[in-house]
Amino acid sequence: MTIKSATEPPNQTRIEQDLIGEQAVPASAWYGIQTQRAQQNFDITGLPISHFPELVRGLAMVKAAAARANHQLGLLTDDKAEAIQQACSDLIRGDYHEQFIVDLIQGGAGTSSNMNANEVIANIGLVKMGYEKGEYRHLHPNNDINRSQSTNDVYPTAARLAIIFAAQSLKTVISDLQHSLAAKGQEFADILKMGRTQMQDAVPMTLGQEFAAFSADLSVENGRLDEACQQLCEVNLGGTAIGTGINAPNGYAHLAVNELADISGLPVSLAPNLIAASADMGAFVTFSSTLKRLAIKLSKLSNDLRLLSSGPRTGLGEINLPAVQPGSSIMPGKVNPVIPEAMNQTAFQVMGTDMTVTLAAEAGQLQLNAMEPLIIFNLLNNCRMLEKSIRMLDELCIRGITANKDRCAQHVEQSIGIVTALVPHIGYDNASRIAGRALLTGQGVAELVKQEQLLTDEQLAEILSPKAMLQSA
Repeated sequence: MTIKSATEPPNQTRIEQDLIGEQAVPASAWYGIQTQRAQQNFDITGLPISHFPELVRGLAMVKAAAARANHQLGLLTDDKAEAIQQACSDLIRGDYHEQFIVDLIQGGAGTSSNMNANEVIANIGLVKMGYEKGEYRHLHPNNDINRSQSTNDVYPTAARLAIIFAAQSLKTVISDLQHSLAAKGQEFADILKMGRTQMQDAVPMTLGQEFAAFSADLSVENGRLDEACQQLCEVNLGGTAIGTGINAPNGYAHLAVNELADISGLPVSLAPNLIAASADMGAFVTFSSTLKRLAIKLSKLSNDLRLLSSGPRTGLGEINLPAVQPGSSIMPGKVNPVIPEAMNQTAFQVMGTDMTVTLAAEAGQLQLNAMEPLIIFNLLNNCRMLEKSIRMLDELCIRGITANKDRCAQHVEQSIGIVTALVPHIGYDNASRIAGRALLTGQGVAELVKQEQLLTDEQLAEILSPKAMLQSA
């Protein structure tokens, strides 16, 4: 097929008609009247569907799978099926995404998003077939592009694909961050410092152990994302309006889902009960919860980095974060931990919108949840924010962290927490008394033990050596 020239003079329009009436649509637009009405009605986030290319790709994959299935069942002619699939291939490749102009938050349970896809695909297909945009008698957005479908099975299926695609990019940056933290764990393996519980001195550890623990804490998160994505692979495509499959021929659902698996490369499968699947938001809730779990861990990591680098002279000051920008408009020389702070804020956004997703999922009634657009917007946006923030944290902060070895050693020497290591040797009562005297006088634990001749210098050196204190770690 050849593509007919689609260049129109500026300010030219074409007239299209729908249930509501007629409207002039820009002649240059690949979308149609229903998309234009939705753009006029919904100006909420300022973010169109095209803001998330994964969603455009998901919609195109669903439409291509449906066209294949309809063609095999004799419901689409060869030329229509070929035009639709070529148009979908263009979208999957990344072309025409700017034509997806509907706001991500919209009424109608995603109908406007579905029609945006139907109209764009129809017009691309028409031009490929040698017709003008808007000549829908030759390739119709509803009769052909949307054949055997409803928004209520197309939109949630496309959204599931989009979220899975977004999760793969997120997994990559999680792995990168985990490896960077592990590398710091090795770099700082020999630096002794104090561990702390409840913001108080506890017992010694190494800075390397601290960073290795940060890495280990993230090591299971990609597995959790995989588990959540597995739930998203169960789709209701073929259920049409409410899951009964009205207007779809026998065999269409299984055929369409098989084609979708082939096109997407994902192990999608047909839900066992399409009526239940059409109303159920459980998989989205699980995915949101998984993002929240990740966000909590990242926020805790950021909190710890800010504490460990605090001061630097009057705080803990055990590590140095890379200086990426001046920290104050009034205090010269001040450098703030802006990268962990930004990561914290992303985490708070994810935690908060998990409640939004929860409320939207609960708001479904009977055979449909009309709040799906809000759910999809938040999940895709959270994936995007987390991906960018994690990359920022890794590249602009973690990889450039350095240790203040002397400060770490000073904290160990001055800490009362090392008295714990003496308990097996001098008894709990003696250790408690020594700790109390140390707090009262400001003297060191080792100094007081020597004064009371509870242990010899050699015994103290052996007990308080890094090897002895960390032997069970």
